[in-house]
Amino acid sequence: MGSLIEVKNLKKYFGKVKAVDDISLSVEKGEIFGFLGPNGAGKTTTIRCMMDFIRPTEGSVSILGLDAQKSSVDLKKKIGYLSGNLRLYEKWTGRDHIDFVRKLNGKKDIADKIAEKFGFDPEKKVKSLSSGNKQKLGIIMAFMTDPEILIMDEPTNALDPLLQNTMYELIEESAKNGTTVFMSSHNLSEVDRVCHKVGIIKDGKMVATESIRNLKEKRLYTVTAYFSDGFDKDEFKMEGVGITKEIPGGLLLSAKGDINNLVAKLSAHKIKDLQIEHASLEDIFLEFYE
Repeated sequence: MGSLIEVKNLKKYFGKVKAVDDISLSVEKGEIFGFLGPNGAGKTTTIRCMMDFIRPTEGSVSILGLDAQKSSVDLKKKIGYLSGNLRLYEKWTGRDHIDFVRKLNGKKDIADKIAEKFGFDPEKKVKSLSSGNKQKLGIIMAFMTDPEILIMDEPTNALDPLLQNTMYELIEESAKNGTTVFMSSHNLSEVDRVCHKVGIIKDGKMVATESIRNLKEKRLYTVTAYFSDGFDKDEFKMEGVGITKEIPGGLLLSAKGDINNLVAKLSAHKIKDLQIEHASLEDIFLEFYE
């Protein structure tokens, strides 16, 4: 089996609002796929179509080779799901929730191990839990059955930085054990840290799908130059070079692709200081968004 998650030409319109407008993506076995975009880009709508909570206007979703609509009930037994808007029973304890999932699942699980990892006390009632602890409970319920597929909407919501790291380790460990992970995020450093591949969505459309490695190899540089002599910023208006801003005694430039022409132009000047850095994933991402 090639792709374990296959979204083809998915559209979801709410009246005139095109929440998702013809997106396609695929996720391979054992891959951690980051679905990246700002709030309101269509991430949650896509996930809700994948989980068959809402029906697409057009297009199809297949998970584990099964139609996400026709095989919705069977698939839910094989998917660990973490909602971006977690609803829990206020009067139940964490333990009640875990036992409920246990009964539905009926096989050995790793709930206690994860609870320990996150320092979660399952005996407290949900109504007394902080948002961070509610999120921990959601994580335990999603991961405890060791699912074949994990679908998560903003999984590190409400977690402090230390717990975010624990979450990343849990995701990486699951993927190593063969789980296929699909996670939405608006946090670039998070996707950079854990994902193998990223799909970028903006205004309901896919802007790009790239492996993290390829994204980083899209050669984009940030150049900071301080001059000892006078300079005219217009001379740096060149193919593939952008003037980000003027700084006292120098320029902040962005450069794409081959930077030899820019270096030659700079070397015609007396340079006081020069710094050339690879752009961060964030800068490359913003490049896509323009």
